[in-house]
Amino acid sequence: MEKSKRRLQLAFSLLFGLWLPCCLTQTTPSNSATTTATPSTSPQAQTERLKVRLAGYPRKHNEGRVELFYKGEWGTICDDDFSLSNANVLCRQLGFVSATGWTHSAKYGKGQGKIWLDNVLCNGGEKSIELCKSRGWGNSDCTHDEDAGVVCKDERIPGFVDSNNRVEEVRLRPIVAMAKKRLPVTEGVVEVKHKDGWAQICDVGWTIKNTRVVCGMLGFPHERKVNKNFYKLSLERQKNHFHIHSVACTGTEVHLAACPMEFSKPNATSSCEGGMAAVVSCMPGPLFMQNSGLKKKLKTSSNVRLKGGARLGEGRVEVLKDSEWGTVCDDRWNLQSASVVCRELGFGSAKEALTGGRMGQGMGPIYMNEVKCVGLEKSIWNCPFKNTTSEDCQHMEDAAVRCNIPYMGLENTIRLTGGRTRYEGRVELLSSDSNGTQSWGLICGESWSTPEAMVACRQLGLGYANQGLQETWYWDSSNVTEMVMSGVKCTGNEMSLSQCQHHKTVNCQKAAAKFSAGVICSETASDLVLNASLVQETVYIEDRPLHMLYCAAEEDCLSKSAAKANWPYGHRRLLRFSSQIHNIGRADFKPKAGRHSWVWHACHGHYHSMNIFTHYDLLNANGTKVAEGHKASFCLEDTDCQESVSKRYECANFGDQGITVGCWDLYRHDIDCQWIDITDVKPGNYIMQVSSSKQRRGLRNTPDS
Repeated sequence: MEKSKRRLQLAFSLLFGLWLPCCLTQTTPSNSATTTATPSTSPQAQTERLKVRLAGYPRKHNEGRVELFYKGEWGTICDDDFSLSNANVLCRQLGFVSATGWTHSAKYGKGQGKIWLDNVLCNGGEKSIELCKSRGWGNSDCTHDEDAGVVCKDERIPGFVDSNNRVEEVRLRPIVAMAKKRLPVTEGVVEVKHKDGWAQICDVGWTIKNTRVVCGMLGFPHERKVNKNFYKLSLERQKNHFHIHSVACTGTEVHLAACPMEFSKPNATSSCEGGMAAVVSCMPGPLFMQNSGLKKKLKTSSNVRLKGGARLGEGRVEVLKDSEWGTVCDDRWNLQSASVVCRELGFGSAKEALTGGRMGQGMGPIYMNEVKCVGLEKSIWNCPFKNTTSEDCQHMEDAAVRCNIPYMGLENTIRLTGGRTRYEGRVELLSSDSNGTQSWGLICGESWSTPEAMVACRQLGLGYANQGLQETWYWDSSNVTEMVMSGVKCTGNEMSLSQCQHHKTVNCQKAAAKFSAGVICSETASDLVLNASLVQETVYIEDRPLHMLYCAAEEDCLSKSAAKANWPYGHRRLLRFSSQIHNIGRADFKPKAGRHSWVWHACHGHYHSMNIFTHYDLLNANGTKVAEGHKASFCLEDTDCQESVSKRYECANFGDQGITVGCWDLYRHDIDCQWIDITDVKPGNYIMQVSSSKQRRGLRNTPDS
């Protein structure tokens, strides 16, 4: 999908006054990161005592789904009889002073594997959850829909020692001078965050499998062999502190912390006999090759994509089969399968494997269920999976991913100023003059629209573009006045505004600061999809008398030649069809114009907005538009909804207009303006294109991957 619009194209043949639909194509523009703790006083106790961690999404570091490591397997706790006393015990085990709350019904997503405990009853003073009353280990009648979670007070217990050593953060420290100036960093010494500094890993026994895991964590799909001799002399001159030894990854892990390894004793300085600091080299995906200095480019999959995500490397997983895109069911969806998708698309391993339609619900078929990747496959199509039936899965179970992507530093060259929240404001860019002096400047608001706002919000890391604004006089709180960019034209796919087309020399007719570009970003967005099949099934031709088209003429729903017609005599030839718009996103869709600006139309007998909501175009074989129509947001309402979703919008009695998530708006073929005026079109073969307006709010900015 292009970011600026959703399109539906249908091909028609106009022969002897008859239109025949001949073909149809649609072009559309958990194992989560965890916090683990095992309070212990000895290495022996570490292997014997219970491990507890927080997992799931979305969450902060002090909250999440509770998972227990028992008998070599991670599992969850059922929410039956769960209480704040239980949460207090668990939070203290995790090193927090107390709990502030607990959650039920898998608020942080459904876990996997065993449900270890059920009907847990703590008095609040126990030192471990295993000392509380319960039905016993592994004895539960719950499903993972009932997984319990906790919210801990963000204050650590003084002197708390987490004996379960773990690697939380990894980076590459470049050694070569040129590499230090280039992002992303693809080669260098592996360093892990340790206490207040960074420590190295001894490379004795280091394998290419370890390198694969590190590269995946840093956002790279593939690893490369590195010339150790090139680095040996340089590293021998440095004083290194080796914190980790004997790393033994299998290559399927998504984080170095999941690999077996040995840790140096606390406060001890460990050497690396017969080795040196581990050095790795990674191969970036195509999107990140430009500044990497590498000539060989990797190819990414053309039959897998991510849709619905606000940020690069995240979205609902969609796969292509028989020229039609479909989704993947979330049954048994895990980090290994998610990582295969991420690497296939040119990203690193998966940060999160999301379930429950968290990135919006797809349309069309669900092709895969119970995907079981090992983690080494080149494509999700190489993994074992089950074909789905309508009884197995629904789109509310669509699987999604969040992938690791390389650090590019793009957010450091853009900022918002003057807004009421961090999600809105005037866009300012950091630029350098001929002397290398850096300063902040403005973007000319001329031609600035939603696609440009999409890129700005993505570069800022603030999610979707709600609006792109050409004037920002009401955000005039900055002393920045110089325009540094103009003529910006983005497709919506770019990672930064610098990748968009723009004038080489700034040329802005309205150069005052109040005419600079601004954005309103949002973490959620609506996602509107046209039901293609319904258009095909309901299309027909009608010759409608002019005396029945006065309302349509008033609302500009006829071609220009209608103004020269001999009213009320004669007729117009109309291509009519029904239109059903589904909101499968994560936020309600509302017309851009509020009720205060709606207009009363006596023809229809109610108020409505005249903002154009959808364009209907007829194109010839060369793509030239030969006829057009449009749908204004006359009456956007919840005609019907999915099961368990309540209607919120209706047009009657001056009601609010919009489309609720999980609902759809139906414009029947017999409603005024639900047509294209083809009176002046000659017989022939044509393509019908339906596209949402570029200026509408809630436009989904999903990068095609």
